[in-house]
Amino acid sequence: MLDSLSNRLQGVFQKLSSKGTVREKDLDEALREVRVALLEADVNFKVVREFVKGVRERAIGADVLKSLTGPQQVIGFVNEEMVRILGEEQVGLATASKPPTILMLVGPKGSGKTTTAAKLALHLRKGGQKPILISTDAVRVAGSEQLLALGKQLNVPAADVSDAKPKDQAKAALAEAKKHGATALIVDTTGQIAYDSDSTADLREIHKAFGPTETLLVIDAMTGQEAVNVAQEMDDVFGIAGFIMAKMDGDARGGAALSIRAVTGLPIKFIGTGEKADALEAFIPDRFASRILGMGDVLTLVEKAAETIGDEDVQRLEKKLRTQTLDLEDFMIQIQQMKKMGPISQLVDMIPGLSNVKSQMNLDDIDESFWDKAEAVVYSMTPEERRHPELINGSRRRRIALGSGSSPQEINRLLNQWKQAKKIAQAVASGKGPSLLNMIRR
Repeated sequence: MLDSLSNRLQGVFQKLSSKGTVREKDLDEALREVRVALLEADVNFKVVREFVKGVRERAIGADVLKSLTGPQQVIGFVNEEMVRILGEEQVGLATASKPPTILMLVGPKGSGKTTTAAKLALHLRKGGQKPILISTDAVRVAGSEQLLALGKQLNVPAADVSDAKPKDQAKAALAEAKKHGATALIVDTTGQIAYDSDSTADLREIHKAFGPTETLLVIDAMTGQEAVNVAQEMDDVFGIAGFIMAKMDGDARGGAALSIRAVTGLPIKFIGTGEKADALEAFIPDRFASRILGMGDVLTLVEKAAETIGDEDVQRLEKKLRTQTLDLEDFMIQIQQMKKMGPISQLVDMIPGLSNVKSQMNLDDIDESFWDKAEAVVYSMTPEERRHPELINGSRRRRIALGSGSSPQEINRLLNQWKQAKKIAQAVASGKGPSLLNMIRR
């Protein structure tokens, strides 16, 4: 997530931290590099200017120059200023006084509204709600079919009302919601190309007919500053309650997420962190800032783990990690749990101290296909080989390769990558691990 920006900022901090004290020249140099990094990430130039000004004024006011704790204080001010421009407090969804709560998703064509609607439905269901998906998109080819298919896949009720007039769409949608006992009605709409009165006329009629509890603008985070312009135009038309930043797992021009609250005054409510249906997170400003600045996000990691790892699994894993007896079979069992929590590269971002060395771990190679291949390899080994991988010599390697449909070279590669991934698990256990596992158990 915003890896390029994160790496640039962490580089600035490392350089600053290497100095015993901070002189005014050092401060200005660091802030100049921060400014360039933010601008290259496509953060709004006014936001960047205010951000840098705020950090400098706080640093000078706190008299950090020539202080022994100066570097750490400056980094702290950067973190606090970033949280400030992101909105400081988490802003959740509004709830209708009488069910169902109606959430209408609007946004540019191709921003990811339909998949986001499905992700939002799954998120609400996990929170105890009974969502229903409604398609009003009569323009995009197979748009309604996609939403219905996603609903079926997630076992969430879905209906297509796109052929009716706006007032009839709303009536039909509410009837479907009542039939299914839905507490939340998520309305997917036609993507917009332009935002003048003619192009949005039909959508404004639909908006008026549904009278949504909240209208949420879905923005592709990789569109850069254009996302901010779209936000301002759509807010003028519909009165936006907040944003869902889709495709935040991309790394190009994602700085719009750092601009949009400061420029529009409207909150980011959710971020999309991947393609899977559960890859939607509530946006919490201080956690997001910590991840970008390489400080980790243990609380989100704990919440993800709590959803997927049971008490017995936690106790077993804790014992294995503490005694350094985690073998290949144990490791594969735990990896099946970790896969449910999200991509490993994202999990590493949440572990304090590891995000700045992520690039050295070849994590891009440790993907879903890697684990599928690894599972076949591990289960082609004997129990003794799984417990003691160091026993695997040339002849054993050839036998394992034959049994798993791999080559000896792939076996070597998989074993080396397993060692890298194991380091991550051991790092969790040796540092934050015990307290983290206790938190999961609670």
